[in-house]
Amino acid sequence: MQIGIFTDETALATTAAKHLIKILNNSENKVLGLATGSTPLPLYEQLRAANRAGKFTLRGVQGFALDEYVGIAADHPERYRNVLRAELVGDDKTGLREEDLHTPEGNAADPRQAAADYDAAIKAAGGIAIQILGIGADGHIGFNEPGTSLTSRTHVDVLTEQTRRDNARFFENDMDKVPSQCITQGLGTIMEAKYIMLIATGENKATAVRELVEGGISARWQASMLQMHPNALILVDEAAASELQLAAFYRERWNHNL
Repeated sequence: MQIGIFTDETALATTAAKHLIKILNNSENKVLGLATGSTPLPLYEQLRAANRAGKFTLRGVQGFALDEYVGIAADHPERYRNVLRAELVGDDKTGLREEDLHTPEGNAADPRQAAADYDAAIKAAGGIAIQILGIGADGHIGFNEPGTSLTSRTHVDVLTEQTRRDNARFFENDMDKVPSQCITQGLGTIMEAKYIMLIATGENKATAVRELVEGGISARWQASMLQMHPNALILVDEAAASELQLAAFYRERWNHNL
């Protein structure tokens, strides 16, 4: 696990984009794992800028979302497929094609079967070359809430009150409008990605980042499982790094490897 600590979101996103572009360009398997929420938005802006400059494109890359709400309207702007479409799809954005964007079918008649089918589709694509992740204040990644099995596959799950509260800002600050169920890649699925890039910003993520990096591996803090991944890159700003006891060491190691 490598930890990079940055002064602000722009510096973090610039470095994240450089690593992602390098990994995808050097990978035979052009499959990208996509996260939603506010955390990866500066990274996506960097990818759009690289595409506009003719330096990078996601054309021909398969994109797989981490998760999707169950029961959200197909045209709802917060449906994760629609969020990712707005950020990434089209030659005027990153070059990602509509047919190459894959998201769990949250409106399927049988969501559990849809989850199993989605897990199989990732494997059929050859597996994910690099997975983008955020982290919840309670340590969840994807929608793998505290207490979820550390070996889980893509599955249907319930969103905790904390996660729904965190996401209410996308639903007019009305928790009653936030879906209560989801389809999410499981920890076992996420851990099969060849590279993982987790981004965390803000003081409200500091405890989760501390447990991710320096805590014990536990189902209480789902992200702590990444300690077992051979190619995990953790990129945080100063606020999210504020509870790390070994921050000086991480900075020194990062500077030498850089």
